[in-house]
Amino acid sequence: MTQLTKSFSVSSRGNTDIVDITPDVEEIVRSFGVKDGLATVFVPGSTAGITTIEFESGAVADLKDAFERMCPEDIPYAHNARWGDGNGHSHVRAAILGASLSVPVAGARLLLGTWQQIVLVDFDNRPRTREIVVRISG
Repeated sequence: MTQLTKSFSVSSRGNTDIVDITPDVEEIVRSFGVKDGLATVFVPGSTAGITTIEFESGAVADLKDAFERMCPEDIPYAHNARWGDGNGHSHVRAAILGASLSVPVAGARLLLGTWQQIVLVDFDNRPRTREIVVRISG
């Protein structure tokens, strides 16, 4: 089995910024020439996550609103009390979402649905440059 890894960087605004990274992941799959396998997309760090969504303004706004309802920014967090950095909600949101996603590859293409994109969700309370790691097994 072949194992190939490559990373790329993405700038985000933080504060639950949702960034479509599908074209970047597709390019890595193409560049490796893997016909069939599995692409795992991972974001190192404890205040961001990876998922899929229909990347359109309504669904993006709904996802942001859902995280605010589940883990409001303006409630007390023990992390904030200990570190004073105000991003306790960011850590909780990222833990709920998860740092990785695996997508099957067949015919040298990601097997995503018609309206499905891979997105980085950056929950931190400031702009960041995030490294995204893609590992292809095939």
